[in-house]
Amino acid sequence: MSEKTFPLGRAELEKIAERYPTPFHIYDEKGIVENVRRIKAAFSIFPGYKEHFAVKALPNPYILKILAAEGFGADCSSYAELLLAEMAGMKGEDVMFTSNETPADEYRAAKKMGAVINLDDISHIEFFEKSAGLPELVSLRYNPGPLKEGNVIIGKPEEAKYGLTREQIIRGFGLLREKGVRRFALHTMVASNELSVSYHIETARMLFELAAEIQNKTGVRLELVNLGGGVGIPYRPTDAAVDYGVLAAGIQKVYDAIIKPAGLDPLGIRTEWGRVITGPYGWLVTRAIHKKEIYRNYIGLDSCMADLMRPALYGAYHHITVPGKENEAADETYDVVGSLCENNDKFAVQRWLPKIRTAADGGPGDFVVIHDTGAHGRAMGFNYNGKLRCGELLLRQDGSVAQIRRPETTEDYFATLDLAGLKDF
Repeated sequence: MSEKTFPLGRAELEKIAERYPTPFHIYDEKGIVENVRRIKAAFSIFPGYKEHFAVKALPNPYILKILAAEGFGADCSSYAELLLAEMAGMKGEDVMFTSNETPADEYRAAKKMGAVINLDDISHIEFFEKSAGLPELVSLRYNPGPLKEGNVIIGKPEEAKYGLTREQIIRGFGLLREKGVRRFALHTMVASNELSVSYHIETARMLFELAAEIQNKTGVRLELVNLGGGVGIPYRPTDAAVDYGVLAAGIQKVYDAIIKPAGLDPLGIRTEWGRVITGPYGWLVTRAIHKKEIYRNYIGLDSCMADLMRPALYGAYHHITVPGKENEAADETYDVVGSLCENNDKFAVQRWLPKIRTAADGGPGDFVVIHDTGAHGRAMGFNYNGKLRCGELLLRQDGSVAQIRRPETTEDYFATLDLAGLKDF
């Protein structure tokens, strides 16, 4: 079971909303830092361990700076994400650059930054060499195909566009060695939002066995193995969170059974978690503005899927609470919806909640808090229907609140249009 909490009461929210009107995402710095330290403590059994936070999950330099201060690095997949990492002080091999169908200029930028470059296809070895010249350290991304099950979010590995086959991995490392590369890393990413500890331990086993095979067949001794991301969070109150200690101990057991006998110890262990780092410590705060009673009862919010598209995209569950009504009976059934001209713009379908007061009933309407939006929330926003993405706030450890991204404006929306010649068009 997972308790769903929110660090602010209704009265505190009212004060915040006076300065920063809803909707907004708000993140809990204290919760993030405490979570990071639990991860570091669990994985301290691996002297070469480092977490590279998946920037795509929450691409804000304020958050990245908090993580950098705790010794975390970054996992980047684009030039813009490299710049965000750099803004936060993450440099050199603290950054892993894992992208696909990568333009040459992005490879050059990553190499200039000194990032660990993780190639997604065997053909990219030659492409990278011609574009930027091969660096001393190169990583290859492994796709195990049918040897490993994926899940609903990331799909089956054999249907995924990512990574090299096992045969290509062996051939690729041999090719890299022939071309003068002297340091090597291996990576995979086979699931997303996976709560099974055994799944992640078996992923480690798969990579450790492959590391031993690579050495036997090519003479290449890997320096680093990146176990990827994909550790899930308990979106539903009935879900159980991943136990970091149990996970680390399980990985250590297979490490001792495979890596040490193969003579590959010490081997650097890396992860690129995103969701589990910040996801539970972010919330989308909205207001209920309309109530609609037809074949179902609907609560309309001042937000929409432009601010959180996971429920519409994946049918994902996000817990919802109504501040000030935590102890009231959840005896009303609502579809909780946004204003986008798409029928799947729904944060919840047939959800039991306390009776919600809307702005149409008089007053500002109840706050509606959508939980676990600290990863893949604001980051996945868009502007369809001319919707403007909301801002981001940070609840500091001293209890103060800082705006770390302002809401978009119509000026932002029109900024990329070349309007100079419109009058005479």
